[in-house]
Amino acid sequence: MKLSILMPVYNERTVVERCISLVLQAPVPENIERELVIVDDRSTDGTYEILERLAAAHPEIQLHRHDANSGKGAAVRTAIQHATGDFSLIQDADLEYDPAEYPVLLKPLFDGRADAVFGSRYLAGGQTRVLLYWHSMINKGLTMVSNMFCNLNLTDMETCYKVFRTDLLKSIPIRSDRFGFEPEIVMKCAKRKLRIYEVPISYHGRSYEEGKKIGWKDGVKALGVILKFWLIDDLYATLYGRAFLNNLTGTPQYVSWLTRVLRPFIGDTVLEVGAGIGNMSARLMGRRLMYVAAEKDPLYLHALGNRFLRTPNVCVRKIDPECPGDFDGLAETFDTALCVNVLEYVADPAATLDNLRKTLKSGGRLIVLVPQSPGLYGTLDRTMGHQRRFSRGSALQLLKQTGFTIEQTKSLNKISALSWWLYSRVLGSSSINKFSLKLFDKTVWIWRRLDPLLPWRALSLILVARKP
Repeated sequence: MKLSILMPVYNERTVVERCISLVLQAPVPENIERELVIVDDRSTDGTYEILERLAAAHPEIQLHRHDANSGKGAAVRTAIQHATGDFSLIQDADLEYDPAEYPVLLKPLFDGRADAVFGSRYLAGGQTRVLLYWHSMINKGLTMVSNMFCNLNLTDMETCYKVFRTDLLKSIPIRSDRFGFEPEIVMKCAKRKLRIYEVPISYHGRSYEEGKKIGWKDGVKALGVILKFWLIDDLYATLYGRAFLNNLTGTPQYVSWLTRVLRPFIGDTVLEVGAGIGNMSARLMGRRLMYVAAEKDPLYLHALGNRFLRTPNVCVRKIDPECPGDFDGLAETFDTALCVNVLEYVADPAATLDNLRKTLKSGGRLIVLVPQSPGLYGTLDRTMGHQRRFSRGSALQLLKQTGFTIEQTKSLNKISALSWWLYSRVLGSSSINKFSLKLFDKTVWIWRRLDPLLPWRALSLILVARKP
């Protein structure tokens, strides 16, 4: 295994060589390689020349340099791109934090308990230099505000020492160029529901006379960053297909409406393919004897594993609905197969349904939800990766040709068909803004009652079928 130490550097010629020496000598668990990824943010005081000399002498150092000074967040973003380790630790070059404490930071990750570990200067650590009162109060105030919006109970959001599983860190987009990196990454970790641990660390802070760079203006900007990323669900570095389903975390009333419709058809042993981050699984698992939440995407699998870590009747399993081999050992196991927002993504819907049919017991039930009305297909569908929308006739024919007997069909969410047409066909938008989603969700109680009365086709179609 390997640890990547990510070090943003700007104008630190008086301390950088000593800091790098401590980092290279810092204790790490046995059989762990280390690499030091340094990004010089266009230093102008001779720091870069020192870094070049050190990089030439130590093969474990990767050295990169920005063409223009861009800020700590930008330097960390560059370092993340070049990290090759299993874990990534952020280390400032200013000697305020002690590399000797790496084992304390890494232990929750190596034990498999955490996805991210933050070192807190305000828990009972070894040593803490006494410095400015108001600077500490601003830090604690920002942490409090961050906690209110993130729904976390961190003691030190602004800490430099943050350690991550590298695969997860690389999947999180970093937009902030300066010190806004700290509240941004915390907000996104909270929204992604990563397992976060805090450990106490020592802190040897600098005064402004000694070279401290962060100021009160950065504190004000941090408040803006917290609000921005609370409002915006910018959670994945690559906006691939079903990553957009995370917007459903902001529409709990709609998800409740959908699960209320599906629940009467669900038995005691359930296979849900395309479970995403578990929005529906959490509402449907109930008192089921066995609920298998299946996904093919490793990031969603990770989110599901965290969410249902201590839920004994829920099993998380990697299943690509198009790969017959992923269903090995599941033949005639379930009385219900749930396939919600899956068939529009796959290359061969019939093959997927055939794979699901084989997992069902005789008389088992298949529940499918698909986007309805091919005429609504537009920019939203293309952005989300939809390969098709279904008519009622084509969906029924697909189920019959794969050996199912149709029990019921239900339309759902007629009011949203109008919004989809407006955004996708008229405006050519690639997303629906969060305010519109929130407004829709707050008025779901009206639309679900009006749904049977509206005269046009609904946005989604639910089909309930049985295996003979």
